[in-house]
Amino acid sequence: MQRAKELFTNYFGNYFQMHKNGLLEEYKTYEVTKEAETQWYEEMIANEVKKLSIRNWDAALQCVSIAKNYPDSKIVEQIVAFASRHIMSSDSIVKLMYAELMIEIIKLVKANTAIETLHKAYKETALILEDIISKPLIIDPGHELQLFGLKDKRSLNLRAANSIESIKALLASDQ
Repeated sequence: MQRAKELFTNYFGNYFQMHKNGLLEEYKTYEVTKEAETQWYEEMIANEVKKLSIRNWDAALQCVSIAKNYPDSKIVEQIVAFASRHIMSSDSIVKLMYAELMIEIIKLVKANTAIETLHKAYKETALILEDIISKPLIIDPGHELQLFGLKDKRSLNLRAANSIESIKALLASDQ
């Protein structure tokens, strides 16, 4: 069962990726129950949420990968809780990356998430994006604009504004 869990977690429960790499047949031989897979997803979410950091958004990217295969509202709840406590003290790039990842997660888990939770996520994400637009460009060492497809403060603001439009579209689709 340990090998089955290893395969499952390495591929975030994505059967297609397991198949693509020639491992799905092996995984199927372990006859893993849906209950075990659900437990593994819950463990993956808990592990990645513990790793969330403003210095590194790899854990947020992993949350996106999990949400693609297990669209659980806990993912958006946890990342919004983290963002509301930590993101406003970070640089402009971190704010933008987290906001964009939050929007991606919202889209993935939307169908399985309560309207109140979605609205809280929209609001928190919009606050981050509005903060980016309203404040001067702040970049920590190692966060070069070009690495993120940005040229200057104007391009940063444009991307933030586009993300706000995405939130408005998501909100309109809730109506």
